[in-house]
Amino acid sequence: MKLKTALTLTALALAASVAGAQQGVSKDEIVLGSIQDLSGPLAGFGKQARLGMLLAVDEVNEQGGINGRKIKLIVEDSGYDPKKAVLAAQKLVNQDKIFMMVGHIGTAQNMAAMPVQFEKNVINFFPITAAREMYEPFNRLKYSYAATYYDQMRNAVPKLVKEKGIKKVCTLYQDDDFGLEVLRGGEAGLKSIGMEFAERTSYKRGATDFSSQVQKLQAGGCEMVVLGTIIRETIGTIGTARKLGYNPVFLGSSAAYTDLIHKLGGKAMDGLYATMTVQNPYLDEASQPIRFWASKYKTKFNEDPTVFSVYGYTIITSFATAAGRAGKDLNTNSFIKVMNSMTIQPDFFGGAVQTFTATKRLGSDASRLSQIQDGKWKTVSDYFGSTAAAPAKK
Repeated sequence: MKLKTALTLTALALAASVAGAQQGVSKDEIVLGSIQDLSGPLAGFGKQARLGMLLAVDEVNEQGGINGRKIKLIVEDSGYDPKKAVLAAQKLVNQDKIFMMVGHIGTAQNMAAMPVQFEKNVINFFPITAAREMYEPFNRLKYSYAATYYDQMRNAVPKLVKEKGIKKVCTLYQDDDFGLEVLRGGEAGLKSIGMEFAERTSYKRGATDFSSQVQKLQAGGCEMVVLGTIIRETIGTIGTARKLGYNPVFLGSSAAYTDLIHKLGGKAMDGLYATMTVQNPYLDEASQPIRFWASKYKTKFNEDPTVFSVYGYTIITSFATAAGRAGKDLNTNSFIKVMNSMTIQPDFFGGAVQTFTATKRLGSDASRLSQIQDGKWKTVSDYFGSTAAAPAKK
């Protein structure tokens, strides 16, 4: 009878232990999930982010993991569709039992997936989107690293206006949440120096002809154009302007900071400014650490890395740093406790210092300017923004 009672108590204790165990964390493994666009309009970006993450996961695991635990990364495809993102989140959270969602790409996709995660106490860590909703309104399970489009433009527009002595600033933006964030940031920046947009013109997502918008800007005498555009639209707008002999100062957000702009747009893209936070890793980059990293990436995946590869890589390395400090008893609460006083120093990619507290869930609002010169992005300013602390690395 005593033996039976003892076995029963042991079984109950074991069951209680399992029930109280942290999802996604076992004795020798940490399971992370990520949702990328691998088949939709941003599939190139999603693939690059995934490869950057995999490179970092391999490096962490080769060095013994995090306090003896190896990282297992499971990546699902959303096709850049919010509905598919929900299904992917449900699989990762409920079936794969992930500890954390890392580097999920896309604003609408994150907004759709977060409720699924939060219901199961799963943190949304460093999503690849510069939307304010990634840290507002406050939620203990939200952590964002990217300076928002709003803050990028709020800081960059007045800076460039002053440097160039611009008298007439205008804007061309995508008629959606993304474009409006760029517009609002630009408005706030101009208001701070007693100015406002002289002309505004927009386009519907998917547009391919920007001649009427560019002609309006040219006719309005716009000396500087703030672009709420991504890839194809940036190339189309600037290409149209060049053909018309119209050469204002063009300023885009980090959405336009990609090597695809100069690779697809060619020489006409020279002169474009864009805000950015980490450098695009060219294989012939002057910085030896970046050059070494880029070569390592190409050797492993047989393709050149991009800034999205860097995003994926640094998201995993940042997670690993915080998780390592949480110690052997890694769980959601111990991770949050570490993040409540976390400072992430700049690495060789030159990102700004990031700081987090119990109430501050955006690491940094700082960004800097880069310009396409002779077919490559070149960093042309130090960081600006309230959390600017790191010098630009040439």
